[in-house]
Amino acid sequence: MNHRFKLTLGATALLLAGHALAQVTLYQDNDFHGRVFSTARSVDNLNHVGFNDRASSIVVDQGRWEVCDNSDFGGHCVVLQAGSYNSLRGMGLNDRVSSLRPAGRHIDPRIPVMAPPMESPNYEYRRRPHERLYEAPVLTVHAVVGPPEQRCWVERQQVQTRPQPNVGRGLLGAVIGGVIGHQIGGGSGRDLATVGGAVAGGVIGARTGPQRGGGIEERDVQHCRNVPNNAPPDYWDVTYRFHGTMHRVQMTSAPGATVTVNGRGEPRG
Repeated sequence: MNHRFKLTLGATALLLAGHALAQVTLYQDNDFHGRVFSTARSVDNLNHVGFNDRASSIVVDQGRWEVCDNSDFGGHCVVLQAGSYNSLRGMGLNDRVSSLRPAGRHIDPRIPVMAPPMESPNYEYRRRPHERLYEAPVLTVHAVVGPPEQRCWVERQQVQTRPQPNVGRGLLGAVIGGVIGHQIGGGSGRDLATVGGAVAGGVIGARTGPQRGGGIEERDVQHCRNVPNNAPPDYWDVTYRFHGTMHRVQMTSAPGATVTVNGRGEPRG
C-alpha cells in the first residue's frame, strides 16, 4: 500500500467518522416538545418515516446538516450548525421539512448557513429517542429575581441655604486695594504690591459687605429608594447530585425533590 493511498484512505475514514458522529433530532412542536425523530444518516424523504412536514424545532448534536422543504434535498434548504433551534419559523421551514442530510465540506454558496439561537445542544432538556432516564436528588434551590425596583417622588421642602458673598463689594475692594498697592514699592516690588493689594481688597470687600441669599427657602426635592421586586422569579438555580458528582442547572420552574437526568447527568424534561 503506497503512501498516497494510505493518506486517501485515512482522509476517507475521517470523513466517514465525522458523518457517523453527526446526529440530528427533530421535534414536532416548538421548544423541543412533541413527537421526536432522530437520525445519524441522510433521509431523502421523511414521509418514509412518518415525519414529513412535521418538524418545528431541531437539535443538531454534531456536525452540520442540510435541511430542505422538498424531498431529495430540493426546494428551499438551509444548513444548520451544531446547536439548538427552538423554532424553524424564521427559516421558513416550520412544518415543512421533507429531507435532510449531513452537510459536506463544500456547501452550495446559495444555501444559507444558520447560526443556532442556543449554541450548545445540552441547553435543551427534552428526552432523546431511546434515552434511559434517572432521578437525581436535589440539593439546593434558589429563586433568582431581577434587581430591586427604584421608586422616586418629589416633595416640597424647606431648605437651609448658605449666605452668598457680596460679589459687587468684593470687586470694588479689589480695585481699591490694587490702586493702593500700586502706590507703594517700585519695580517688581510695585507689581507684587499691586497684586497683593487687589487680593486683600477683594477678600475684605466681600467679607465686610452685607451677605445675600441666606436663610430658609422652599424647594422641590427628589427622593428615591430601592424596594423589593415582587415579580415572579426569572429562573431557579438548582444543584443536584448524580453518581457522586454535583451538577448545577438553571430551570424555568421550581423542581421537586428530584431532577430527571440521563446517564451523563444532563437534565431531561
